[in-house]
Amino acid sequence: MNSQDLRAVTWTEAEGDSAPALSLIDQTALPHTLERLAVTTVDGLVDAIVRLVVRGAPAIGAAGAYGVALAMAQAGREGWDRPRLDAEVARIREARPTAVNLMVCVDRVRPYIDKGLAAVLAEADAIVQEDLAANHAMGAHGADWLLNRVPAAADRPLRILTHCNTGALATAGWGTALGVIRELHARGRLETVYADETRPLLQGARLTAWELAQEGIPHYVQADGAAAGTILRGEVDAAIVGADRVAANGDTANKVGTVGIALACAHAGIPFVVAAPTTTVDLATATGDDIHIELRSGDEVLEWAGVRTAPAASRGYNPAFDVTPGSLVSALVTERGVLEVATGELPGTSDLHGV
Repeated sequence: MNSQDLRAVTWTEAEGDSAPALSLIDQTALPHTLERLAVTTVDGLVDAIVRLVVRGAPAIGAAGAYGVALAMAQAGREGWDRPRLDAEVARIREARPTAVNLMVCVDRVRPYIDKGLAAVLAEADAIVQEDLAANHAMGAHGADWLLNRVPAAADRPLRILTHCNTGALATAGWGTALGVIRELHARGRLETVYADETRPLLQGARLTAWELAQEGIPHYVQADGAAAGTILRGEVDAAIVGADRVAANGDTANKVGTVGIALACAHAGIPFVVAAPTTTVDLATATGDDIHIELRSGDEVLEWAGVRTAPAASRGYNPAFDVTPGSLVSALVTERGVLEVATGELPGTSDLHGV
């Protein structure tokens, strides 16, 4: 199976007595089994988002868009009034507060509620198709930029480090940062990938490595704590990651552990690149200080597979994300092109659409 066959989020129509459902690849079951979860209620969708059955900013955005349709179908079955429907849609919108795509996509389809279920589904479908096209465009733009800016690319294929999962599983299909990596591989310009394991839930080891293996892309899985040393020893030509939100000044929220990679890249003098669709750029958020960082259960760092790995008296501190200052970001790759980010504000919306 390759990225073209992977759709983390799909809508299934009602058949017979069954309700319409949002079909999600259960990412908690990978890499051992590839199975889908059929979600028919708002409670089920919110739970799936919180438990990371579906994850990755663009994929969560798609799930949120279809989630509005899911809420409408449930409202019809259970006789909700409009205030109740609006409240349930708001629950979906706030299920993961750091990822701006979820809010953007819910807000985009919400005005279509009065036009009916078919109109909401059509807009959700449009979001998915736009994300697919954006992913492929990002892959091409990012690969071009790296091949033009990394001196080693003149002599040999590149060695790329990535963190967390930014592939087909995290998007409508293909990937953001992993889409750039796929494009380099397709061009024969990729030597290997260093995939950080991504503690505490191992999205890199479980998901990124699984996607790379599906397509025969050479890779290593390394402990998060090994990343800086790998970079400083000169074993990496560039790092490329995704983003859950990019502030107006270029500060970037991504999976916890990202900022350490950016610091190591700055010290080593190699590019640290962020790949994200323009929907992830939140010009209403001035700086990274204004980005809400989700704190997840401390048990995720105190246990593994239900077995306690820390003393009973220990407390777990578990921020899901950290913020990398814009001054450490070499380039922001979007579907519109590449912005070379330094200190100061990003261009305004009209400029973003013109890069």
